[in-house]
Amino acid sequence: MASQFTASEAAAAAVKSESTNNNASQGRPGRFSRPNYRQIHRFPLPLSVHPLPPLIPHNPLSIVSVLLSYLTYLIAPPHDEIYSAYFDSETSSVHVTDAKAIRALWEMGFFGKGSLSRSEPSWLEREKKRRGLLGGVTSEEVTRQRRTERRELKLERARMEKLAIEQRLMAEAAAREAGDTSIDQSALPPSADGVTSSIPPATEKFSLRKAREAKLSESQRSVAQTEGADTTNAPDISPSNGSKTVRFSSVVQAKEFVSDSSVVRAPDSAVDEQGTEDEPSLKNEEHLQLSNEEAFFLVYGLGALQIVDGKRNAVLSPPSLLSRFCQHSYCPPLGLSSNLEPDDPFMISYIVYHHFRSLGWVVRSGVKFGVDYLLYNRGPVFSHAEFAVVIIPSFEHPYWSETEERKAHCARKQARSWWWLHCVNRVQAQVKKSLVVCYVDVPPPLFGEANAPSEDIGALLARYTVREMLIRRWVPNRTRD
Repeated sequence: MASQFTASEAAAAAVKSESTNNNASQGRPGRFSRPNYRQIHRFPLPLSVHPLPPLIPHNPLSIVSVLLSYLTYLIAPPHDEIYSAYFDSETSSVHVTDAKAIRALWEMGFFGKGSLSRSEPSWLEREKKRRGLLGGVTSEEVTRQRRTERRELKLERARMEKLAIEQRLMAEAAAREAGDTSIDQSALPPSADGVTSSIPPATEKFSLRKAREAKLSESQRSVAQTEGADTTNAPDISPSNGSKTVRFSSVVQAKEFVSDSSVVRAPDSAVDEQGTEDEPSLKNEEHLQLSNEEAFFLVYGLGALQIVDGKRNAVLSPPSLLSRFCQHSYCPPLGLSSNLEPDDPFMISYIVYHHFRSLGWVVRSGVKFGVDYLLYNRGPVFSHAEFAVVIIPSFEHPYWSETEERKAHCARKQARSWWWLHCVNRVQAQVKKSLVVCYVDVPPPLFGEANAPSEDIGALLARYTVREMLIRRWVPNRTRD
């Protein structure tokens, strides 16, 4: 029995042969060339490493070379770059305004986010390209273009589905008028390419690839008609009552679709031809915003950042900075005379941040996916996050269960429901991330000493313990023994 084709399949089959010849002669447009991220982000942390010469045991001269290099570093140590930032008490965050420090902190460790960007501070580059001062496209423009094309293809797919349904209704009406129970092949109306279509057994599912090929075929036929091809126009089929209605928005209708171009541009998108005159007045209005955990890790863990108090214009020491961050972890912030507790929100979150950073992970905020942190293997420009981390404080020490008041305090801090766990786990399974529940064992407070953080921050952090638990959503039809 001869094979039967639907309207979109016939258009796709006709386009494949035409597009093959066109691609061979014209060539496909080049894709968006990505920057060399391996070279840009070759340093994992904003640190300067000065290795010693190799030591060869059977070569005595290598020992002399190592000693000379070591003495040189002791007498004239190399200069370590220390970047500056200021603490904004209004937003409870740390801001970096120096352009060199912004690029260094982002390119070496992916610290912070641009205040006017999604992640990487690229507002100035986008603004210059918008005014026509720079060529090429940014990653945000590529994402916007891809989403626009996907939206247009979905509308085209809906239009093809509507056309197939109308053709089927017309064929059924013609069959009823003929009085024949089985619809003859000749009673079906011809498709857009002149290929006779048949009745699909059910509503056809069109893919984006078929819609793209059908739209490419339609554009090629329209070009052939303008060149003088003597063809008749397709009849305008008005939608009947109860049929599917496809409405195209004014934004999509104003777009131009060019089959051999990789850029979809609105016809009214005006480019400032005299943008070069505005170049001197264009200044960078974006700054790098660091979270408190990132800032304290750069100050205490790496020693690559110094933070200035925005009001007093004085450099904050690590103990005073820790006290300031603990006070601003509450809403509203606590006063300067308030006692700090071992279960302060900043202490719990920083313990987890420091833990995963010390293991080599790139830790980013996970508020987009309803978690505390996201763990990247190398960085967000290389791959998606592999793990999503939620933090739960744990009060295992007997001190926290001595009185009813402490028990109620611990229960309030640990309050989580199964509904919450299922919701978070379902979201991470949808975005293909593994959920990590991180328990932080909170120690009892230090008796006989002030609650303010001491100079030995390392001893204070060593009192905490981190336990990790990986949770994966179990799907019966996908997880079978």
